[in-house]
Amino acid sequence: MMKTNISTITMGMLLAAGMSSCETKESNISVTHQGDTLTTIHITNPTKYLLLPIENNSDEMKVLLNTGSKADTYMDIRLAVSNPDYYVPFALPEGAKEATVVIRNTDPEAVCWDLISLSDSFDSSNRDKFRPLYHHTPLYGWMNDANGLIYKDGEYHLYFQYNPYGTKWGNMHWGHSVSKDLVTWEHLDPAIERDTMGHIFSGSSVVDHNNSAGFGKDAMIAFYTSASDENGQIQCMAYSEDNGRTFTKYENNPILTPFDGLKDFRDPKVFWYAPDQKWVMIVSADVEMRFYSSDNLKDWEYMSGFGKGYGAEFSQFECPEMVELAVDGNPDNKKWALIVNINPGCLFGGSATEYFIGDFDGTNFICDNEPEVVKWLDWGKDHYATVCFNNTGDRVIGVPWMNNWQYANYVPVEQFRSANALPRELFLFTDSKGEIMMGSKPVDELKTLRKEELNIGQINLNGEYIVEKLFDNNQGAFELEMEIDPSDSKTLGFEMLNEAGEKVVIYFDMPSQRVVMDRSQSGIIEFGEKSEPHFIETHEMRKTNSVNYINDFALGTWAPIEKGKKQKLQVFVDKCSVELFLNDGKIAMTNLVFPNSPYNKIRFFNDGKKPASVNATAYKLSE
Repeated sequence: MMKTNISTITMGMLLAAGMSSCETKESNISVTHQGDTLTTIHITNPTKYLLLPIENNSDEMKVLLNTGSKADTYMDIRLAVSNPDYYVPFALPEGAKEATVVIRNTDPEAVCWDLISLSDSFDSSNRDKFRPLYHHTPLYGWMNDANGLIYKDGEYHLYFQYNPYGTKWGNMHWGHSVSKDLVTWEHLDPAIERDTMGHIFSGSSVVDHNNSAGFGKDAMIAFYTSASDENGQIQCMAYSEDNGRTFTKYENNPILTPFDGLKDFRDPKVFWYAPDQKWVMIVSADVEMRFYSSDNLKDWEYMSGFGKGYGAEFSQFECPEMVELAVDGNPDNKKWALIVNINPGCLFGGSATEYFIGDFDGTNFICDNEPEVVKWLDWGKDHYATVCFNNTGDRVIGVPWMNNWQYANYVPVEQFRSANALPRELFLFTDSKGEIMMGSKPVDELKTLRKEELNIGQINLNGEYIVEKLFDNNQGAFELEMEIDPSDSKTLGFEMLNEAGEKVVIYFDMPSQRVVMDRSQSGIIEFGEKSEPHFIETHEMRKTNSVNYINDFALGTWAPIEKGKKQKLQVFVDKCSVELFLNDGKIAMTNLVFPNSPYNKIRFFNDGKKPASVNATAYKLSE
């Protein structure tokens, strides 16, 4: 659920068809082309924003607000050449009498020069049919990894990789939203902006309770990667004096560079290690994670590395996270979980999140398992870059990015691109084989979204049972809870359908001991660049023909289950997603969907000779 702080940010999307210029008589725009590749826009009496028309498929132009400062930074913006897809606001200096914008790599014949206008506001009304009702999204523009997550003074701060100038990846800032309950999010201005050192890549934040860095007791300090072709990937620090709303970049950045000139060296995770009274930083370093220590958060010493040869085959590690958790809720038996994100390497193609369980002695992480063991945190295709809130005590709450790099730039939305999956509470449990595993269950705060209940009740399922309508005025946001006893079934499950017959099928394949979510007929299943099932063709599931595959999006994902066990399901459906939590989160599965109308019908099915038992309840969820 989203809430916009109008006094802080009045931004949104202005579509080309409905644009009206807010230029005043006192303001003036002068556009001057200098040759074929340089354009200067001179503005007298500037308003708050210059509204820029964007065309997603055009080449990037370099746009600079020229204030004469060494900190002035070019942004890569896809200004409209032929047909604008939408508009974005480009902030102008407050109270200035003049402003100059310099644009390079320009096309003098582009339509953007006739469409640029001035405005003191920017309409933030939602114009995308697939914008979720209760998941966090950016107000507009591109979003990927969550980063810098932290809880302080009653607020959850969700920072994220953000491009305010388009809905494709670029111009990495730290976007910023806050919440008091993990359900309702308030949009704020970007907290850390791209600068001359580079893009502001992912990282983490801490509350410096002991004033280790000298910026003040309980200061909020952010750690991030500056990334550029000139400087490579280097670790930097910034501190906030206004509870995370704005940050001042440390004057002696960078605080850490790779000792071997490594290209992929990013996403610093910083946490306090109490036994040694020191700070620890984990940096993803190509195919390993490197551990560093510090007493003052400014000077870092290398300690160890972990990860080479461990886990799934992949290109590189990203966004490391490490938390200590009680096993089976026993505070006297704790283990460390090292969460890493890999791309590609997902069981079903593209990006995914895996984890390692082990011990940490303040210097080295020692994994419990052999290198070839792979443990997935989520068994869907759209779960990536999971990181956790700092400063939440014993409670460990993770937030994933809900997308996959195979198609993230092409999903069928325009005003915004990408959402976060639901906040999840992480825990460790021992499975039936004695293996320590990590689970993730939706946070309890989400129950406040329930506004209407439909008791489907106890079903003795033999053949099929149909619920013709879930809710009146269903906008595509509901939750299902059910318990299933499979009896002698081979295939048992249900499908959520809309009027057009588009559907998501969730079922138990008992002979294969799998729970499957099949989205191959879920709605819009082909978009952007054509993707071929090259990875899937060699996959075991393809050989068994247990799930349909059309392309990298239109497929099914699966997770292992124990045969003959009763199954407890919790399913969250939003306008563009389905999230399955099995047996209180011991299995999680997150997938995007794009139905042309909301799913509002359920068909249960069972092929067993004996009736299976299903007890189900549905909840309509609010905006």
